[in-house]
Amino acid sequence: MTEKAIQVDTRQKLGKHDEKHDGLERMGYTLLRSKLAFGDYAKLPPIVVDSKADIYELAMDIDQEHDRFRAELVGARDLGVRMVVLVENEDGVRDLGELASWREDDRHFKMRKRKSGNARARRIEGARLSKACATMEKKYGARFDFCAPHESAARIAAWLDEGGGEES
Repeated sequence: MTEKAIQVDTRQKLGKHDEKHDGLERMGYTLLRSKLAFGDYAKLPPIVVDSKADIYELAMDIDQEHDRFRAELVGARDLGVRMVVLVENEDGVRDLGELASWREDDRHFKMRKRKSGNARARRIEGARLSKACATMEKKYGARFDFCAPHESAARIAAWLDEGGGEES
């Protein structure tokens, strides 16, 4: 059973609303404390978009930040929220198939290697990233989408308004 989620504004005083919160939890809701722009309670949307500035940020989430990134995907899935990871890039990558053939350029690799101080640093491989993304799509119901930076506003709107033009 997919849980339902309600955001509870962090300005709600702890302990003062226990009866109400217990009742919501008995009704099958998971309560998440989060700052709301207005109001005290909000229902989570069925789709959220997590944007990445480029393929390198995606690689960092999959590699160095894997546990945190995975926890976000699992959390969204468990609450019935579809997480779309929108990866902006100027490399022409538009889907996982194209990501599989993407290759980190020499200039970026040398700069990253020098900055890390790791002489044995390995080049980021598109094929490995693509495989990891495909696994996350299957396991967690996430979706990885790719676009040029100038297309990102339209892609975010499409996902939030219409589910990206896909069947959900």
